Amino acid sequence: MNDRVPRLPPLNALRVFHAVMRYRSFRKAADELFVSPQAVSQQIKLLEDTLGIMLFDRKGRMVDPTEQAILLAHFVQAGFDEFAEGVRRVTKTGHRDRINVNASPYFATRYLMDRLEQFRTTMPGVVLQLTTMVEIPDFGRDDIDVSVQWGFGEWAEFDQTLLVRDPKIICCAPALAHRVRKPEDLLSMTLLHPVLATNLWQKVLRHLDLQDIEAKGDVQFQDAATMRRATLAGMGMGLVSAIDAIDDLRQGRLIAPLGIDALSTMKEEDIPGFYLVVPRGYRRVKTIAAFCDWIKGEDWSAMLRREMVTDDIPYTI
Repeated sequence: MNDRVPRLPPLNALRVFHAVMRYRSFRKAADELFVSPQAVSQQIKLLEDTLGIMLFDRKGRMVDPTEQAILLAHFVQAGFDEFAEGVRRVTKTGHRDRINVNASPYFATRYLMDRLEQFRTTMPGVVLQLTTMVEIPDFGRDDIDVSVQWGFGEWAEFDQTLLVRDPKIICCAPALAHRVRKPEDLLSMTLLHPVLATNLWQKVLRHLDLQDIEAKGDVQFQDAATMRRATLAGMGMGLVSAIDAIDDLRQGRLIAPLGIDALSTMKEEDIPGFYLVVPRGYRRVKTIAAFCDWIKGEDWSAMLRREMVTDDIPYTI
């Protein structure tokens, strides 16, 4: 039996590999690292020779990672996250009294803001800085400690925990409601998509037994608030977060032509949610661990249930 630990490749080659995986381009990786594309190519060749595997399929100026490269990238990312946090810790003197949190804009406004003071009481003296980037941050470059991301939990390279689902209701402006009497009618409508999950409508249509059918067209939006405004403006059919939708339905600003419960029985894995996402190793910092424990201990689903009271809502036409 051979228990010999495999020889690690040069750290610089891993650093170059890390950059190439982010950009899927030798040239863009070279620009970030201030070296030539030829130097990047040499380091990748060195890494491939050391490991005895092919990491990229070269296609002109673009490169496609192989299955082995995608697997390796998860561990390399975790390693560099550990390096970054280690450097930050040893270069800070005394107790670390700051935590940088990124949150989906919707989660920040609808859930987090009203409860942040509760965290501050558990960690008095800690400075909390909140940003609201939609895309998942580059934790090292953006100096972010933890993030709350909207999606389907597809960040395997990080530790992630589902905090609360984000159920949707199919809505439209009152002027469009007469055009949607049954699920098939959706296929003739413009569908409004979130850019972070362009397949969400496909999941919805599949749930409504509309299999392998292409819709007429779609428009994509970067964030939930913009998509909601487009729905209110009559641009098409929107998948509006339940809390917002119920408020709009109650006020008569929107209609749910297929009923408020049309998506209530969707498979859980097809319903997006808000996830706590943390680079591996970051929780070793006391303030980060405290924030993670606090946010996971809050009952965010209870807040959702309280907001989803649907008595006397005219949700159908």
